[in-house]
Amino acid sequence: MDWTSGYASDLVYTAGFYREQSPVYLNYGCILNGIEPVDLDREFTYFELGFGRGVTSNLLAASHPNGRFYAADFNPAHVAGARQIAAAAELDNLRLLENSFEELAKGAVADLPQFDFITLHGIYTWVTAENRQYIVDFLTRYLKPGGIVYLSYNAMPGWASSLPLQRLIVDHAELNPARSDVQMDNASDFIAKLSSLNPAYLANNLSAESRVKKLKTAKKNYLVHEYMHKHWQPMYHADVARDLANAKLEYVGSAELHNVYRGLYLNPDRMAFLNSISDPTMRETVVDYMTNTAFRKDIFVRGARRINSARQAELLNTAGIALSIPAKDLATKVSLVNCEFTGSSQIYDPVFEAIKDGPKTIRELSELPSMRGKKISTIAEIVTLLVASNQVSIFFESRKSLDKAAAKRMNAVIAKQVQYGDEFHAYCSTLTGCGVSASYQENLLLWAMLNHPGIEDAEKLARFAVRILYAQNLQLLKDGKAIVGDEENALELQAQFAQFIEHKVPVWKSLGLF
Repeated sequence: MDWTSGYASDLVYTAGFYREQSPVYLNYGCILNGIEPVDLDREFTYFELGFGRGVTSNLLAASHPNGRFYAADFNPAHVAGARQIAAAAELDNLRLLENSFEELAKGAVADLPQFDFITLHGIYTWVTAENRQYIVDFLTRYLKPGGIVYLSYNAMPGWASSLPLQRLIVDHAELNPARSDVQMDNASDFIAKLSSLNPAYLANNLSAESRVKKLKTAKKNYLVHEYMHKHWQPMYHADVARDLANAKLEYVGSAELHNVYRGLYLNPDRMAFLNSISDPTMRETVVDYMTNTAFRKDIFVRGARRINSARQAELLNTAGIALSIPAKDLATKVSLVNCEFTGSSQIYDPVFEAIKDGPKTIRELSELPSMRGKKISTIAEIVTLLVASNQVSIFFESRKSLDKAAAKRMNAVIAKQVQYGDEFHAYCSTLTGCGVSASYQENLLLWAMLNHPGIEDAEKLARFAVRILYAQNLQLLKDGKAIVGDEENALELQAQFAQFIEHKVPVWKSLGLF
């Protein structure tokens, strides 16, 4: 019996954290779009459908002790690995299930509650039409009125020019049976040879040409799960919205938060044309044509309640921002998904100075001399663009009183994984309830610091951490070249640690990693 339904399951997925799935982030997205959010000050329920390696569910459960978290995946290797992490962190509010979408939709897990949040990252357009229906059935059965759904998916028309590329990969793999990563390697080699012949398809197709180049640089487990599913099918927003309408779900906005400010990425003529379209679904679809959207991050609500400006301002005032990058790297010119933006130094510099001293709520920012007299919506736009550009993280004031023990246990467990390889790259922020990304070298530093509490001496910490490099036969890179020699690697790691301790550790402390 084939339990995979055409889904490539012989290779585990990447161990990623996706901030758009966090309750705090989704609530903020709803507020921005004028929708009443879920009350996170009480116990809430959360379900992740298709959790992959389980990093997102584990980190969210650890950083939200007042939430009851459930997650399911049909791949037993994914489930076993995620359960191992949860057990090591002693989580008592996360239940990880090994079930198919069909089993879940038909009530095979008898004691499931209804949920405030149900999220799916990179699932919907990779599975069969039958499984998409089971997903909708699950949402119908288990999402609470007022509940939020996050759904990310490959979108049209952005994928239109690359559909033949995916077809070629799958067809080549079917003709050459092997383990999926080997099939991916072989298909990549085949396409590289084809590309060297300058075929008209690629010569006239910059988007597909770019994807061909990434076949040689991206991680194999990512490529397998991106391209090698038989039922892979990018979808138009209108079709996804129509599917979810059957579960009484309404599209309320994008988890690409800056998309709410369309004037950033659409010129006046395009805005005028867009505003002439009365149907909201058609309007959203036309935006995808204007921007050639290839991946969407949609927020839906069951029973969306519109809020007035007074209620929106009340909710926004309880939100705040904290640095997620070193203060020295803050910038007014940023690249977003579909545009570049340059903010006024007169407006942004005072905000930068304020958050250098620590996290600030929107209410506190509104009291800055440079912000007096400005509408709360204007300040929220500043905050949102900083969040969208990954310079700050969003939080809500009430989170400061939550118990932090589980998050700190989880961070110790994640840091320990660096001993076994370079897979895990996110930690719990007790302040934001979201993940904090870290590079391999930053993982080494965090592991060293957690093993030597109170010590922030780069040399001592590097001497401890460099042993992991030796054990894994790894070498650091400098100027693109591998550093040869144990002592040379230790000195380079020490130099990097010194920079991290000066610039990154203050950010981690502010976010509550320790």
